[in-house]
Amino acid sequence: MTFSQAEIQAIVLSLKASGISLLIQTPFALWFGYLVARKQFKGKILIESLINLPQVLPPVVTGFLLLLILGRDGFLGSFLFQALGIRIAFSFGAVIIASSLVSFPIYLGFVKSAIIMVDAGLEDAGRTLGRGNLYVFFTITFPLALPGILNGFILAFARNLGEFGATITFAGNISGLTRTIPLAIYNAMQTPGAELITMRLVLVSVLISISVMMLSGFLKKKMTII
Repeated sequence: MTFSQAEIQAIVLSLKASGISLLIQTPFALWFGYLVARKQFKGKILIESLINLPQVLPPVVTGFLLLLILGRDGFLGSFLFQALGIRIAFSFGAVIIASSLVSFPIYLGFVKSAIIMVDAGLEDAGRTLGRGNLYVFFTITFPLALPGILNGFILAFARNLGEFGATITFAGNISGLTRTIPLAIYNAMQTPGAELITMRLVLVSVLISISVMMLSGFLKKKMTII
């Protein structure tokens, strides 16, 4: 089974965008996950609802809203373009933003649940010894919550790879720049005689998904044993 250059580009671009997206998301997921798991503050329900909104909105709507905000004529995008010459929409960065927005609620949900499962009394004990919050988090909370956090990381990575609607709307379907695996499959399906390309990319997508789910299942089992 030989892949064309365009297919390899789509696979590499998907993996690259998903990896960068998760690296950017991780600090925010850890910080906000801890915040919503341990703290009570005004507007908490509203903020969580806004973050989870991409999960219930049609992905195309999410992409359209991103265009309204960050597109070249959007209220923030126009400023960035005119003042700094930065164009976000229909770029590789747009792929990362679109996939991050859709997958972040999944990642955050796992981080929040994992931290809630950690006994808060252990954190309080660490603080009574004069340790700061960051020290307590990274020496007590984070290690104990790590299996759940990794599970969220993996499933968010898979969600990034499968993102289609928001990406095609906000980033476009540009070969070598924004055409990820789902977009490449869609493009091949619209092309007469490209059935083998479609099947190869579908097979890659299925294999990645199965691998991710198996790894997620392994972590769930490990977390249960621990």
